[in-house]
Amino acid sequence: MLQPLEITRTNRRLMQKILDNHSIAQLNKVPEGFKNNIIWNIAHVVVTQQLLVYQLSGLPMMIDDEMVNSFRKGTRAEGFVSQEQVAIIKALLFSTLDQTEKDWEARIFKNFKEYPTSTGYVLKSLDDAINFNNYHEGIHFGYVLALKKAL
Repeated sequence: MLQPLEITRTNRRLMQKILDNHSIAQLNKVPEGFKNNIIWNIAHVVVTQQLLVYQLSGLPMMIDDEMVNSFRKGTRAEGFVSQEQVAIIKALLFSTLDQTEKDWEARIFKNFKEYPTSTGYVLKSLDDAINFNNYHEGIHFGYVLALKKAL
């Protein structure tokens, strides 16, 4: 088992609890002083993991372009995310990690395109991307907790 993915799973279980315990209206609400909402932050971590791990490795992602374009870095919560879309995001929280682990064990990751993050840290390998992703997801879980408190 890839230990850093177990850290990611732990974070995502906490996010899943937020999804399970908040209404669709609460998930979509952008409180005053915030740019995004809970569901945007949770979908954003799914998208970012796929971009960092798969796109930078030159491999197909497990999410569609519409999701990427809606929740990637630089986007904002626009429109209402339906209960059906929330269910898809919730499923992707874990299916993407399970597939990443299978793909890592199958050694399909052969290449990696170096990427300078907005923090100034340069990702040079798949391991860097997976580890940086945990840092990124921790930041967004912090936002989710702040948003929850602001509801």
